[in-house]
Amino acid sequence: MMIEHETFIRAAIALAEEAMRHGNEPFGALLVIDGEVRLKARNQVVTECDPTRHAELSLVSDACRCLDSAALARATLYASTEPCVMCCGAIYWSQVPRVVFGCSATMLGTLSGGSLVVPSRQVFGRGRRPVEVLGPLLEEEAVVAHREFWSPRAR
Repeated sequence: MMIEHETFIRAAIALAEEAMRHGNEPFGALLVIDGEVRLKARNQVVTECDPTRHAELSLVSDACRCLDSAALARATLYASTEPCVMCCGAIYWSQVPRVVFGCSATMLGTLSGGSLVVPSRQVFGRGRRPVEVLGPLLEEEAVVAHREFWSPRAR
């Protein structure tokens, strides 16, 4: 199972790298159901001029429009980086039961100077419905794009 998680996290990291090549912040996510990638998304905050165009929120929004509740209940959301508070809310309300992430929110906050750093387990822990969280996983691979993206901005 861990090898499967690693494969999907690496795919999410590749989406984050794509987002960065398109001028956006390096975040990517994918939705896996029964071992099959059903949807992919990458951050589009810069190119869409919309601070809510996070990869995870876009992915969940698409998933809710095209998948039924039975499929969502079997889904796992893989994210290159731990979902933020906003994205956790979307994941929670979509009924997706599992999240696996690469780079932790704490590490991202350190690299980016983030101003709202709340680990996803804390957000999901406040809900009535449990959401399984696994991560950080392959964090050293996941932080490479963040170091590249955020380092020039820190100067």
